[in-house]
Amino acid sequence: MFSFNMFDRPIPRAFQNRFSTQYRCYSVSMLAGPNDRSDVEKGGKIIMPPSALDQLSRLNITYPMLFKLTNKNSDRMTHCGVLEFVADEGICYLPHWMMQNLLLEEGGLVQVESVNLMVATYSKFQPQSPDFLDITNPKAVLENALRNFACLTTGDVIAINYNEKIYELRVMETKPDKAVSIIECDMNVDFDAPLGYKEPERRPHYNEEPSEEEGDTSSYAEMDVGFRAFTGSGNRLDGKKKGIEPSPAPIDPSDIKRGIPNYEYKIGKITFIRNSRPQPKKVDDEDALSRFIAFSGEGQSLRKKGRKP
Repeated sequence: MFSFNMFDRPIPRAFQNRFSTQYRCYSVSMLAGPNDRSDVEKGGKIIMPPSALDQLSRLNITYPMLFKLTNKNSDRMTHCGVLEFVADEGICYLPHWMMQNLLLEEGGLVQVESVNLMVATYSKFQPQSPDFLDITNPKAVLENALRNFACLTTGDVIAINYNEKIYELRVMETKPDKAVSIIECDMNVDFDAPLGYKEPERRPHYNEEPSEEEGDTSSYAEMDVGFRAFTGSGNRLDGKKKGIEPSPAPIDPSDIKRGIPNYEYKIGKITFIRNSRPQPKKVDDEDALSRFIAFSGEGQSLRKKGRKP
């Protein structure tokens, strides 16, 4: 007697709770409806048909719902979350940047499978353009944009919208796995040098200004030094002009007063030094009257003047 119970083994529970199906994918711009769904382009979530929700509710799927998208023709894959279940049957809508990563065209087939991903602890991004450096606080901008994403996959090029401009960033590294979940996580973010970025060349700074000791004193003689004593010409009493030519003494560089340098000068600080002179005091009218004036007093006589009889 032979037993054929080998074919009656139960299917493992992991495969029973696994969602796997194929859809034809289209970009969000093809989504029919009066409402503008441009918010889907700003994140990493897709729109699936209602039948997918019915099938997922029957399975013991762990939340949040995360999916693995695979293009079997190009052997490219990525991971995403789900935003809504309002697509037509057999169709799912993807962000344009996600279709570019999967090398999918409009109406192409994509395999959708439910997965469980580990929570992210670290991720590294590389901007695809040096324009990303123009952002004042890139980490805050990226943190705000990643709120619309559910997971990250190493090698993907994600797109974020900031200030009416789209910036592309390549996911260079993720920890603890190549595909991680970023929902309600504390993740450290790092940036690599942007693609095509060149560091500015640093030229050595040479101090070409001569020091105080090495200054050329010959140029001081050409300076306007103002008044110089005993440099005029004289006149003779006899009217002759011999020996009356002026003979000014040569200027000694030590006689020229030079400015005193500010040894406490700091780069980036401007100091205004003003030579203040004491202003003359204003004299009031009462003080002017009480001033001493010479020979303005009255005299006294010892002899009293009397009337003659």
